[in-house]
Amino acid sequence: MGVKGFVEGGIASIIAGCSTHPLDLIKVRMQLQGETNLKPNPLHNLRPALAFQTTSSIHVPHPSIPQPRVGPIAVGVRLVQQEGLAALFSGVSATVLRQTLYSTTRMGLYDVLKNKWTEPTTGTMPLAKKIEAGLIAGGIGAAVGNPADVAMVRMQADGRLPPAQRRNYKSVVDAITRMAKQEGVTSLWRGSSLTVNRAMLVTASQLASYDQFKEMILERGVMRDGLGTHVTASFAAGFVAAVASNPVDVIKTRVMNMKVEAGAEPPYAGVLDCALKTVRAEGPMALYKGFVPTISRQGPFTVVLFVTLEQVRKLLKDF
Repeated sequence: MGVKGFVEGGIASIIAGCSTHPLDLIKVRMQLQGETNLKPNPLHNLRPALAFQTTSSIHVPHPSIPQPRVGPIAVGVRLVQQEGLAALFSGVSATVLRQTLYSTTRMGLYDVLKNKWTEPTTGTMPLAKKIEAGLIAGGIGAAVGNPADVAMVRMQADGRLPPAQRRNYKSVVDAITRMAKQEGVTSLWRGSSLTVNRAMLVTASQLASYDQFKEMILERGVMRDGLGTHVTASFAAGFVAAVASNPVDVIKTRVMNMKVEAGAEPPYAGVLDCALKTVRAEGPMALYKGFVPTISRQGPFTVVLFVTLEQVRKLLKDF
């Protein structure tokens, strides 16, 4: 399909992204629950003046203040009460840019690889090849769209900060420009390894499983190729993608959202450090924080994405 596949995928992705943006915002807020914003205690690295071994240190633990975890409905209600109804679409401009860069690239590349690797005799592609195509397309798409992804996470999370600490980005362009000026151009690719890994998992599980479920439904004669088949296959694909990507998504959100001040030690030294601190402080299930809104968003997003994609394909069939 060439360029046509990119156009079809881009249109479907933007529509799906905008329509499910409030659910994505609630997911981000939930993933940041329990994250401590305490600054590193200088006593942690205080060494005795006469110590001969440089590895010795005095450990002074932080006081732990337990915070109750809140469900997605409560998070949404509180968000509207505190920030207004319009807050549900905070960062939607970043979502549009992200879908334009990331999803257009991954959907288009997957389509190109799918057409190239489909067996001419059967008209199908083995599941292993579908997964491989998804991994390649997702990785490249994520690298292209990472700046918009960082901006989107920050704009969505800004409202949870105290007024004095909020970044108050006016738009996605303002967010990207200020990040580049204040934190350097490399900040636009902060957490890119996580973004790439997540995108590879999501694209491989989402697109490959959609095609696989759709083929199974049609081959077994459960339903005809129509809206029912598209909705069923896409919702199943959304569930698979949510299970596979949620742990990486939690760490990605926290790394991208961390505030790095000049001369101060950052909250996380890197991806692995963030994962270890999260699990130690909040337990392994913290990696599945926000799973309910994730599946609540991933399901509708995937349904809207593929149903829209199938309709756009019909409309552009003769072009």
